[in-house]
Amino acid sequence: MRELSGIVRAFEQARLEDKATALASVVSVEGSAYRRPGARMLVTEDGQTTGTVSGGCLERDVMLRARRAIERGDITLATYDTTDEDDLDFGVGLGCRGVIQVLIEPLPRASEPSYLPLLDELCRRRETGVLATVWRMSGPIGARYGSRLLLGGSGRLWDDIGDPRLAARIDEDAREALRGRRSSTRTYALPGGHAEVFLELLQPPIPLVIFGGGHDVVPLVRFAGELGWHVTVVNGRPVAASRARFPSADAVLLCRPDHVTEEVRLGGDAVAVVMTHNYRLDLRLLEVLLPSPVRYLGVLGPKSRTERLLQELSDMGIAASEAQRRKLHAPVGLDIGADTAEEVALAIVAEIRATLAGRVGGPLRDRQTPMHERGRPLATVRPLHPTPLCYADRGNASCAE
Repeated sequence: MRELSGIVRAFEQARLEDKATALASVVSVEGSAYRRPGARMLVTEDGQTTGTVSGGCLERDVMLRARRAIERGDITLATYDTTDEDDLDFGVGLGCRGVIQVLIEPLPRASEPSYLPLLDELCRRRETGVLATVWRMSGPIGARYGSRLLLGGSGRLWDDIGDPRLAARIDEDAREALRGRRSSTRTYALPGGHAEVFLELLQPPIPLVIFGGGHDVVPLVRFAGELGWHVTVVNGRPVAASRARFPSADAVLLCRPDHVTEEVRLGGDAVAVVMTHNYRLDLRLLEVLLPSPVRYLGVLGPKSRTERLLQELSDMGIAASEAQRRKLHAPVGLDIGADTAEEVALAIVAEIRATLAGRVGGPLRDRQTPMHERGRPLATVRPLHPTPLCYADRGNASCAE
């Protein structure tokens, strides 16, 4: 959610400065693309951008369309076809073999309500939500392009769908997406037409809890922060558990192992890394962390050291279960030949990211299946208004209506 939070902050700043803005959102991908549905870019009337919708190849054209949307007050659904093999050097001739749908819409001014601050509130509360966006329609439906429904854990937070029947059906599917933790695209058939809706699962920042306070913790806090994770540093020594030492951490807690369960949030969405460099501290921490619901537990140090820790726990009558061993990563990190503190931190964040994504962290060139889940085929429903098809012609993006 870091990119989303940045977009919300930029939107609020633009409203304070009375600058008009537009939001470009990837709502559908067929085949391959650099970014997946849910990627966003905010554009101000003077051309400032926050966020991205691709790897840099579509941004210029999207920015021009966004500024045009601001001037005209119109919502645009742009289709970028990257399957064209005739132009592999510029613009949409990328050879990525994907069709990308980008919804470009002017955003309300300061005097008008917006759903964006509610997204930021979800992020601050570290709450999972679902944002449903109507991005294509046919027939007389009581909704508009870009109308949305936002669902949080406490219920519906925003709804400007307009058609009560459509809103009710979207709400039902949004709740299912929230339970299943999965984004999807749905087509709703209504009397007189259809609506294509993207149901986007909004995940809170990954909560990383680091036990330790040495110099090697500093780059790990920094790298995790750059990824938008929520980072908590826990240490029992006042000198190490200081905000001055870890200025980019979201929280720095002075806490001994005996009080971890009472003072540290260790939910089923959390990941934990133990790097105290103290055998006895690690033993006490493993006693607490192994039975905790954290989904990833990394321990710094050689494998033999961790096995010794586990054996000592077993001798104490605290034998690690098979499930607990599966979530234990020791030595922590991917095998990248790390030596310096920064390299070790890189190996750790890479392994955490791979583990949470269900990957093994091997070379992409050895992967036999697509890097991303294949985008669903575009709906066969014809839009009420023709969808513009964008293409590149000698370096100048243009649009055929």
